[in-house]
Amino acid sequence: MQILRPRSLDEALDALAAHPGATLLAGGTDLMVQVNYQGRRPEVVVALRRVPELLQMEDGFVGAGVTWSRLTSAPWPGLAQAARTVGSPQIRAMGTLGGNLGTASPAGDGLPFLAAVGAGVEVASRAGGRRTLAWDQFLVGPKRNSLQPGELILGVRLPTDLPQRQEFAKVGARNAMVISIASACLVRFADGAVRIALGSVGPTPLRAPRAEAMISADKHPSPAAAAEFGRLVAEEVRPIDDHRSTAAYRRHAAGVIARRLLERALA
Repeated sequence: MQILRPRSLDEALDALAAHPGATLLAGGTDLMVQVNYQGRRPEVVVALRRVPELLQMEDGFVGAGVTWSRLTSAPWPGLAQAARTVGSPQIRAMGTLGGNLGTASPAGDGLPFLAAVGAGVEVASRAGGRRTLAWDQFLVGPKRNSLQPGELILGVRLPTDLPQRQEFAKVGARNAMVISIASACLVRFADGAVRIALGSVGPTPLRAPRAEAMISADKHPSPAAAAEFGRLVAEEVRPIDDHRSTAAYRRHAAGVIARRLLERALA
């Protein structure tokens, strides 16, 4: 196994240009599980922890190498709340937001926030330069993204007009150190507009446009309106049965989480 350790973005892009099929290593919280327990043996690994450009978190940009530990104190409440639910302190100290994007698991804890706020994913390669993709152009299926060979995730760009009312929650088999059965992030703007995105209930994070439109039209939602919002969200998700949950429970949980997040945003 050849391990390359670039110390700048230019060096990282050069390494990927020379080895387009290389495996990228940031925190390793997903990759090392595959190496240790699933027999994965990459020929070339590009280790990214020494690339300072990936560690930036300012002016609405969050670098792919920013750890969950740092994100627990991020200025975006929904992302900070999500970060606090990730794994153990050791996992949060190593795992990164870029890892969520690279793995593209529907259960990635940071992804509902990115979908709810309409984040863009910035990527770069030596051959193609820089480009920015909307979150739903980047996340294209379960554990599938649209990265091209030789391309590197730089980070995410967040809109500048985000409201402070941001709420995140997830349901799992226990209260901590758990992969979500269902998760959601909700944001509410000063004019009453609501956006919600959900994880673990579809092939990618997904929005609930009918529920969003219904509740955004009501500037002062009643408890009955909040319950209807949850019902509509439950109708719009696309869960599956797997070893962690049934589809029916995921659908029910999505509706309950949606209602509770709306109530928190209205409090």
